[in-house]
Amino acid sequence: MSAPTDFSLPLTVRRPQRADARRNFDALIAAARDAFAENGTDASLEDIARRANVGIGTLYRNFPTRQDLFTSVYVGGVEELCIQARDLQDLPPMDAFSAWLERFTGYIATKMAMKEALNNDSEMFSACRAAMFEASEPLFKRAQEAGAIRADVGFDDVLRMISGIVGSKYTSDEQRDRVLAIALDGLRAR
Repeated sequence: MSAPTDFSLPLTVRRPQRADARRNFDALIAAARDAFAENGTDASLEDIARRANVGIGTLYRNFPTRQDLFTSVYVGGVEELCIQARDLQDLPPMDAFSAWLERFTGYIATKMAMKEALNNDSEMFSACRAAMFEASEPLFKRAQEAGAIRADVGFDDVLRMISGIVGSKYTSDEQRDRVLAIALDGLRAR
């Protein structure tokens, strides 16, 4: 069962009711997210099951097809972004938006690795994007209204910039983090 939300997704990741089955399900999602980020959509299902410390039968019971697993990883990532946006609302405006952007970079890395498996024109994809905007854009607007972010920048501009930065190749994680910090510094109002 998914956590209660203030946003609407076209579908939610339906977790099993039993605690042990839910732990296995969540472990499979986390393992799949990591495996897809590392190896793309061709990641071995056997490797995903092994990473989650479950048998391949447990994987197939939860995700009868590879596409079911892709969809659950993607929708689960969007759910997490939306929930985090809601949970960050009490922080100071720029702190909240920066914390959300940090989570967004992880989501983008997984999404980029899975992009060939996702139908970007699908109704599900469009609805997930709309839910993410609905839940997260208020963090951006609040930081902008507080004078922390330049007035000439839009939320979609920021998401595209971060996506481009995360999707690029770097010599190290430190270089990627440095480029990301430079970009975020450029968003700040002067």
